Amino acid sequence: MRKKIFLFLVVLGVLFSGRVWAEEAKTVKYVFLFIGDGMALPQRMVTDEYLARNANEQLLMNTFPVQVPTVTRSANALVTDSAAGGTALACGTKTNNGVIGLAPDGSRLESVAEVARNAGRKVGIITTVTINHATPAAFYGHRPSRNQYYALGLDLIASNFDYFAGGGVAENEKKDAPDFQGRITKLAREKGYQVVHDTDEFHALKLGCGKVIVNQSDGSMPPAINRAEYEGKLELTDLVRKGIELLDNPKGFFMMVEGGQIDGFCHANNAAAAIWETILFDRSIRIAYEFAQKHPDETLIVVTADHETGGLTLGYSGVYASYSCRPEMMVAQKGTGGVVHNAIREVLSKEGSTFDDMKPVLTEWFGLNFEDKSNPLYVTEKELSELEAGFQAGKKDGKWSASAMFRPAMLLLTHKAGLGWTTGGHTALPVLTSAYGAGAERFHGFIDNTDVANLLKPLLN
Repeated sequence: MRKKIFLFLVVLGVLFSGRVWAEEAKTVKYVFLFIGDGMALPQRMVTDEYLARNANEQLLMNTFPVQVPTVTRSANALVTDSAAGGTALACGTKTNNGVIGLAPDGSRLESVAEVARNAGRKVGIITTVTINHATPAAFYGHRPSRNQYYALGLDLIASNFDYFAGGGVAENEKKDAPDFQGRITKLAREKGYQVVHDTDEFHALKLGCGKVIVNQSDGSMPPAINRAEYEGKLELTDLVRKGIELLDNPKGFFMMVEGGQIDGFCHANNAAAAIWETILFDRSIRIAYEFAQKHPDETLIVVTADHETGGLTLGYSGVYASYSCRPEMMVAQKGTGGVVHNAIREVLSKEGSTFDDMKPVLTEWFGLNFEDKSNPLYVTEKELSELEAGFQAGKKDGKWSASAMFRPAMLLLTHKAGLGWTTGGHTALPVLTSAYGAGAERFHGFIDNTDVANLLKPLLN
């Protein structure tokens, strides 16, 4: 009995001391929260290896002194979606999949961004996808469905946050809100926001310019792997650097930055594009890290993810690369989406074209080799038949489906590099939360995604 009482007191003491610790947390002037959508340990590892082998570099986020495994399940499912995952990270409470900023019972939750705003800090929300997408919306929105894009656009304006930047405003409620983009822009301007689309206008923004919404495009921002195609366009690092410039003030700020397209490319099992998005995401973290070097006792950087996407594996046991994993080979893929699809479609659409006409395109964009058997990207007879099937499917009925050719070529390169995927959806794999700077020691152990918000809120009051 004495032993049981003693253990009870020890546990009570630990809980009590933890509660006092939370209450006595010293506020931090500058807080950055980086969220790699769909980015768990596999995505970080494959990108780290890619950089190490191709450029003798390392992901900055992987060098942070605090690295904490983090569980991602939602209130009603082991596998979370971005709405519930984003809400957990933003508000510190589990909710059901598809819900934004509300508890399962429908009650309104308060996000870390709202805590910061109410404490007199400036707030910035940045993403590479649409700014009313699930993850960014979780920091200002309160809706029963992530698909209520117009309503979330209204929540964005009502938040009175200081700086929004990313792609455009997602829409799927055209019947309820004709000229969706125009209406949101008009309402935002009426509430005192500058809505900036032009790159030169963006660069002209200066401290004291007031509240800003930066729409780089109608949808998501250009894929990082296609940067050569979008010369002169803004990228995530530009948005973060400008955000720091505009938000800095005596009371400090909170900034959430999402690498939103890591998720999309993992959904598509597009390893090369996902690697490039992770590299760009890490470069944006470096902008915050350089700022932290100038304010070492006042800055906290936290990097995490809402879930893993794709079930990425570093090792593929198929006929292509058994017991071999060479992520560096993914450098052979030179692009994704429209730029590659256009090249494929040009061949498909030519009358009388054959698979031989497609081979130079597959070599240019995926590095596939059809002549040298000693080349690690040499296409075997079996692989050739799979690619030819994709070519024939692409020409079927004269529809010239570029994706029918793109996907088998992309996956062939991926498998030859020794990488595999288990799904086109999300998984329940834990993610990694990394921390650097003032208050980083608060993150330790094996945590839940809700702990991220609950550890940050006392630092922002």
